[in-house]
Amino acid sequence: MQYRFDYLVYIGRFQPFHLAHMQTINIALQHSQNIILALGSAQNERNIKNPFSATEREKMILSNFSEQNQKRIHFVHVVDVYNDVKWVKLVKSLVAEVVQAEDKVGLIGHFKDESSYYLQLFPEWEMLELASLNGSISATPLREAYFRGEIKKAEFPLGTIDFLEKFQQTDYYQKLQDKFKNQDTSNIEL
Repeated sequence: MQYRFDYLVYIGRFQPFHLAHMQTINIALQHSQNIILALGSAQNERNIKNPFSATEREKMILSNFSEQNQKRIHFVHVVDVYNDVKWVKLVKSLVAEVVQAEDKVGLIGHFKDESSYYLQLFPEWEMLELASLNGSISATPLREAYFRGEIKKAEFPLGTIDFLEKFQQTDYYQKLQDKFKNQDTSNIEL
């Protein structure tokens, strides 16, 4: 099969990985031999906004794909850098560790709102722009429901549901749920 790209980069936090994320990856796999998921907020601290480690997110994501497609999905861990120039340089350097110089690299995503401005920061990568997917699912209300004890199963692929159910049995979940219930802001770290 002839692909338009050697690698498509998909940037996100995937906290948690939902059906619109999966739909985006499936589209990317139709257009590219490989996909690189740039997992944002990859530092080790857990908080209400970022409850899952990068390694946990890798497992959660891969659990939703066939073994054949798992081999086409690569990950880079992007820690939070609150400076666009430094952040772009970091993302590019991490991607460069995966790809070869001659590979055609693109960027996949859609301009959901003002938070999607980062998609314009990589002009050297051809953009595969998507329309809004799956009713514009947002992870924020899904996380909030999760910390209230509810898993909105209609919004998640099966592998994510399994991951979320198992994570609910951990001490991490209990501590995060307690923080969620006893505070107004989601930025308090554990």
